[in-house]
Amino acid sequence: MTEPILTIDERLAINAGRWFSSLSPSLRHDILRCAYVRRYKDSDLITARGEPPQEWIACAKGAVRVSSTSISGKQVTLTYVEPGIWFGDVAIFDGDRRTHDAYAHGDTTLLCVSRGDFKNILSQHVELYEALLRLHARRIRQLYGLVEDLNTLPLRARLAKQLVHLVRTYGVPVAGDGAEMRIGLHLAQEELAQLLGASRQRVNQELKTMEREDTIRIESAGVVIRDHPALLRIIDADT
Repeated sequence: MTEPILTIDERLAINAGRWFSSLSPSLRHDILRCAYVRRYKDSDLITARGEPPQEWIACAKGAVRVSSTSISGKQVTLTYVEPGIWFGDVAIFDGDRRTHDAYAHGDTTLLCVSRGDFKNILSQHVELYEALLRLHARRIRQLYGLVEDLNTLPLRARLAKQLVHLVRTYGVPVAGDGAEMRIGLHLAQEELAQLLGASRQRVNQELKTMEREDTIRIESAGVVIRDHPALLRIIDADT
């Protein structure tokens, strides 16, 4: 569904994005000037694998679940695109088709720039080429880091790192206790396990251990981080 404008909170999420905020005011203005808004409900398909790229996209609210389907038909979640993150430019650059499916996770708002407008902005702002190179370099570093973690860190440390990342992005203070933060992005244990490259059973065991240690609390509304420094100590112990 296309709508004309972002809400105040959605615009703040876009403007606060680390990469977008590094662009010059004139470039940010031209991007926003030709951008349009799409809103999705939970589990709505945003883009499908094999489709030609039509848009450059930023998440302004909620999350985008990027997934693939195995030969056996099982859907595997690879990552969640969080508010302030831009994506979809790789397929426009190389002219190939989308490599993965993208679904809304929760109520999700996207800011979109058409393929034609994206190329026009590139022709008018040489700055954007260098900025996108920086963005791609950061993605590559993150990818190498994930592969390194998968091959060198125990599941307990990888889980702690993922919880720290999620609470940094989606943390909501727990009423009545300023020290506790609830992860607002609700992930099923199977989805969390897929992000970590582990089985749901093993992730459940580690979560239960952290709960017994009073590091986290598992609730129906999401995981509550009770002791953030304890998570950092778990990470430091294995790095």
